[in-house]
Amino acid sequence: MSATRAATPPQARVPAADAGPADPRRGSTLLRHLGLAAVAALLLVAASYGLEPFRNFQLATVAAYLCATAGLTVLTGLNGQLSLGHGALMATGAYTTALCQNAFADAGMTGGWLLPVSLAAAVVATLGVGAVVGVAAARLRGPYLAGVTLAVAVVVPALAVTFDGVFNGEQGLAVPVEPSPAALGAYFPYERWQLWVTAAATLLALLLLANLVRSRYGRTFRAVRDDEVAARLAGIHVARTQVLAFVVSAACAGLGGALLAVLAQSVSPGAFSLTLSLFLLMAVVIGGLGSLAGALWGAVLLVALPDLTHALTDWLSLSPAAAQRMEGNLPLAIFGVTLIVVMIAAPGGVQGLVARLGRALAARLPRRRRS
Repeated sequence: MSATRAATPPQARVPAADAGPADPRRGSTLLRHLGLAAVAALLLVAASYGLEPFRNFQLATVAAYLCATAGLTVLTGLNGQLSLGHGALMATGAYTTALCQNAFADAGMTGGWLLPVSLAAAVVATLGVGAVVGVAAARLRGPYLAGVTLAVAVVVPALAVTFDGVFNGEQGLAVPVEPSPAALGAYFPYERWQLWVTAAATLLALLLLANLVRSRYGRTFRAVRDDEVAARLAGIHVARTQVLAFVVSAACAGLGGALLAVLAQSVSPGAFSLTLSLFLLMAVVIGGLGSLAGALWGAVLLVALPDLTHALTDWLSLSPAAAQRMEGNLPLAIFGVTLIVVMIAAPGGVQGLVARLGRALAARLPRRRRS
């Protein structure tokens, strides 16, 4: 065995993820992502002036959910780990932000820098929780992994009720947020300011995720997802890669929960129930597990679903009691039916269907030009 090792050149023992020189396309990839983020920011600012306040608030809510769905896409779609506890991770970020904002308010502190500090604290706190859960999750597979994350989804909201002296039980906590800057004018809509803040945080998170997916870490995520044995033989530390993926996903979920708390200016255990975790997972599957664009479709669906349910109950002209029961159960039923239809018609999700239609149209254009 020693002779075999001596005969093996050093290059053959280098892990596949680390082998080779630096990719010269990394700089162009970063510039492309920065350009896309800048274009998206300009479009959102322009759209915020043309939309009414409620639509601005809805768009801000989509941005908040997009943080969580994008992180779950990285975890499940790129690394192959199933999580049923992302609603609890969002609750961790939301409660951390609420506690920080209340502490600042009790201390009489003011300033525009307080909210970014609270959001950063939420990301750090959720990152720590994600590291603990990720270490346990890296040792488990299949239904056992789902069971651990399911336990997290049940335990974390229950802690808010158990320690009601800190988290105020079922009533939750208020999240004091300062108004929009005076420089924007006295009549500047607050919902527009909420959209700007939420979109800025979300675009920053998406920029980091997009570069992570294109980096060697993204390649190791996909290698572990495709075949753990082959990845281990290639020199990839499988457990460490899985923990890293869970930590990144948890940090994104914490930021999404913190942004939702800022938008609602309150946080309670009922807002982060097990149903939310199920909705998040179904949203990323329907949107398309393979890309961050699919996470966007899932976030849009999460915000559009309550409006669809409310419109359907109004159209059916049900009694108040029946309408309340239907609004509680109908969203999950619609999600389930949509999931079945999408998996049959478009296994790659909505984004896969869009990409397939785009390729079909691109293939027809040259033919028309020739004719």
